[in-house]
Amino acid sequence: MPPIDNNDLTGTTSQRRAPKQDVTEIGGHALSPSTLMMGYGYDPMLSEGSLKPPVFLTSTFAFESAAAGKRHFEGITGKRPGGADGLVYSRFNGPNQEILEARLGVWEKAEDALVFSSGMSAIATLLLAHVNMNDVIVHSGPLYAATETLIARILSRFGATYVDFPAEASRGEMDAILARAKEMAEKQGGKVAMVYLESPANPTNALVDVQAMRAAVEAAFGEDARPPIAIDNTFLGPLWSAPLQHGADIVLYSLTKYAGGHSDLVAGGVLGSKQWLGPIRMMRNTIGTICDPNTAWMLLRSLETIELRMSRAGENAEKVCAFLKDHPKVEGLGYLGFLKDGPQKDVFDRHCTGAGSTFSLFIKGGEAESFRFLDALKIAKLAVSLGGTETLASHPAAMTHLSVPDERKKALGITDNLVRISIGIEDANDLIADFEQALAAV
Repeated sequence: MPPIDNNDLTGTTSQRRAPKQDVTEIGGHALSPSTLMMGYGYDPMLSEGSLKPPVFLTSTFAFESAAAGKRHFEGITGKRPGGADGLVYSRFNGPNQEILEARLGVWEKAEDALVFSSGMSAIATLLLAHVNMNDVIVHSGPLYAATETLIARILSRFGATYVDFPAEASRGEMDAILARAKEMAEKQGGKVAMVYLESPANPTNALVDVQAMRAAVEAAFGEDARPPIAIDNTFLGPLWSAPLQHGADIVLYSLTKYAGGHSDLVAGGVLGSKQWLGPIRMMRNTIGTICDPNTAWMLLRSLETIELRMSRAGENAEKVCAFLKDHPKVEGLGYLGFLKDGPQKDVFDRHCTGAGSTFSLFIKGGEAESFRFLDALKIAKLAVSLGGTETLASHPAAMTHLSVPDERKKALGITDNLVRISIGIEDANDLIADFEQALAAV
């Protein structure tokens, strides 16, 4: 963000020099997010003409006057609404982070955005900001294992409880679980603090009907008194799904995945309206879960190619899954592009613009057969995570979801023959050859 305006060194209300206004349309033609990723939120003239934003490695920022410093802290502490009016301290904000937040918001037309040191720090900060003692969280299942652990084992130590429902739940099932949550909250002396969704679910790819949940929440609580609906959009966002358009209030990302896209950073993001993000920002200011400047700079680099990378990976996944679909050693595929008529297909058609590049592969057999497949891969890397330029494969039951109790894993469909695949941007025919020889080893 910009250097101060030295034209007024005597007044008490001088402001940082304002950046030039971003160009978002030309002659009535609205510019696409992929174009805006090249410069939105950044004015080179405020950084010595540098084409790309420098990395601002500083812990603190100089105030242009004492009165300006007071105003900044009024915003940081919440004494004045609207947040910081400038740069204060790198635990609160910074130029790289603010530019990144501006560009993240472009994709989903979000009013506000925040970036964090990891996806889990984003989720933890969200929950700490909105959940109090004796409150109830309603969440879909399955969730990423660390999210389930945070809700079930950590927040419970502070008196918060939860109820969950399967990702594929119908409107009637949603109504029932919300009614149960309201009863629990009343008995505990708390409130239903949040509806937390993950769609597609990790690792089954089950979809949640966000529109149905929004209708159910409004019916149960009314528009003015309802809890916020938060959703982890890591698997499909921002290219293939925009949950804010379907009724969600808060969208979360592990920016480590598709947004980062090169398996070389860890970060998280939260997008939504200022109404819901305000408390999250204040919590982030307090506990210091903001993304660091260098990681923010790397994410700015990555966002310039996110559409290209995700498009290529999605095209590759479609070709690879077409090969796997009828293979004799494949029991099934959790690939959204092959959904048949039914409730899940209906949700996909309403909510998604693409099938993504991460899917579940069910090997005929169990853990032993799955391990033989994984160990035989030559191009695909045996590693957790997803959304990178390279193809990754892992075994959720034995790796990312190992801590989930066996009975719950069974109920959620996280079986010993489930292998999670994240397709990268390699040549699709090379990937097919790799999977073919690995399946031959099963």
